[in-house]
Order: sequence, then C-alpha cells, then structure tokens
Amino acid sequence: MSPLLKIQPMRHFQFAMAFIALVGCTLSLEAQSQSTAFYPSKPIHLVVPFPPGGALDIVARTIAKPLGMAMGQPVVIDNKAGADGAIAADYVAKSQPDGYTLFMATYGAMSALPYLHKSLPYNVLSDFTPISSTGKFAFFLFAHPSIPSKDLNELIAFIHAHPDEVNYGSGNVGGVVGTAELAQLNHLKMVHVPYKGEVPAMNDFLAGRVQLMLGTPANALDFVKEGKLNAVVTFLDKRSPLLPQTPTMHELGYANLTITPWSGIFGPAKLSPVIAARLSLAVNDAMRGEEVQAEFAKQAFESKGSTPAELGLYVKDQLQNWGHSIELAGLLTK
Repeated sequence: MSPLLKIQPMRHFQFAMAFIALVGCTLSLEAQSQSTAFYPSKPIHLVVPFPPGGALDIVARTIAKPLGMAMGQPVVIDNKAGADGAIAADYVAKSQPDGYTLFMATYGAMSALPYLHKSLPYNVLSDFTPISSTGKFAFFLFAHPSIPSKDLNELIAFIHAHPDEVNYGSGNVGGVVGTAELAQLNHLKMVHVPYKGEVPAMNDFLAGRVQLMLGTPANALDFVKEGKLNAVVTFLDKRSPLLPQTPTMHELGYANLTITPWSGIFGPAKLSPVIAARLSLAVNDAMRGEEVQAEFAKQAFESKGSTPAELGLYVKDQLQNWGHSIELAGLLTK
C-alpha cells in the first residue's frame, strides 16, 4: 500500500473527530444558552451558614422574599450551620453551577477562616462566583449585669482584677477575633466559650454563665432595653440609632480595631456570567424596598449592594484586612 493511501484515512479520521468536537461544543453552548434563557425554572436555594433566628438568617430571609418575586421563583432558605460557615461554604462550592444553589456568605467563611485553619475544603478565590455584596452588620460588646462596670474602662479594670474568671461567649468568627484583639491590646485574661451561633449562646449569656459577648443586636437588643444585658461599646463607625448611648471603639481610642463584619451572595465557580449578572441586579433591587430597609434598620444592618466584579475585588481586600487583624489578635495559624 502506498504512503498516500495510509495518510488519507488518518486525515479523514482527524477531520471527523474535529467535526464531532465542534458539534459537541456548539450543542453545549446552545444548551447553556437555553438553560440561561429559561432560568430560573424552579426554586432557588439560599444557603445560610448559621442557625435560624440569628442576624444573618434574618437578613437572608428579608432579602429572599422580594428576590423571589423579582426572579419569578421562590427563594428557599437552607440553614447549614457549623464550623464557622465552612460547612455551608463547602456545600455550595461543590454544588452544580446552575444558579439554583447560592451562598449567603459572611466574613467568617470568606475572610477569617483561611487564616484560622491550616486547610479548608474550599478556596475562597477560586471556588465561588461573586454575585452581590449585601452590606455589613453592627457589632456590639454586650455584658451581663453581674459584671459591675458602666463603661469599657471599668470593664477592662474588672477583668484585670479577676484574671481567668470572666467567660466570653462567641457565636461567630467575628466575636472570636474582635474579642481576642481587644484582649490582646489590653493584656486581658479571659475564658473563651464558643457556640454554634448567637442564638444558642443567648440562654447561657442571660443566665450569667458567660458574662461577655461580642455580637449583633438581633438577639440582644430587647434584653438591653429590659436591663438584662448591657451594651458597652460598638464596633460601628458611628453610634447606632438603636443604642445611641453606646459609644464607638473609635471614640474610646481604639481606632486600630478594624474588622468589618460584611456579607454577600455567591454562587459556585463557573456560574454563567449572565445568571450572575441577573441575580446581582435582582438582589440590589430587592434591598432597596422600603419594607426591607425598615427590617434592616431593626438589625442595625447597613445594606450595600454591588456588581459581581466589585464583590470579587472586595473579597480580596477583606482577606488582607482580616489576616492583619487575626495576626494582631494572636490567632494566626502557623
């Protein structure tokens, strides 16, 4: 057989394979285009990394209703608590990138955990598709009335006088890092009692089994008004209208405490840019509603939307900021 007869069948085979690949790619693009055009065709699940009733859960449910109306399908809240948000983050990262599983993420899983754990089952920068920022939470340092202190200076003096006798509870990473940073700056010796969320911590806090907690006003505000808890200081940039008598850290000379308790919505990696953009617009519109803003005000939640690209840049910025704060607090994992 001549060499020419041997080469021609090979060329025919290569052409056929290239044609099959081209047809497959075209069909895949058409299928993706069709799925995007009909999105959403079923309920969307918004995964929340904390138990029901907490500040993030309330914010997520507040957004979910108008977001569902805008998208034409209900948005269902899935609470997957545990591991400071890592369980929920990993679940979403491994989900299908079809727009039906979204992550109501916070600084915990996306900014702090990379510095607090030697290894995580997900990568913050490569395993998610940014959709929209949602805003930031108000953090207050609350104290049980069993501690005889009217302000932060008296509180610090009391802890100095009672080393390792004051328990502080934490329901999230922000509570851990913020309290540890304050303790490190003032050389305080306290006992840390971790909880899976602020809601589970509240019973022990009210009973006085833990005497301090840095957290949101979602579950503590009514108890402060009833005199069952005291609001010592806030990590907000300015005083909150919910507790106007409570000074800021900056007012008291603690400008270096710079953690930002932010939140945002993400999808898995490789989510269609068309779907991400559509969701981003819908989230931003949902947060502008009067009822939504009124509910946010009750939680001292400062809403702020964004484009997917803006959220992506913000995540990188906050990774650096939280890494710096965690190092200052002495919590950095080697």
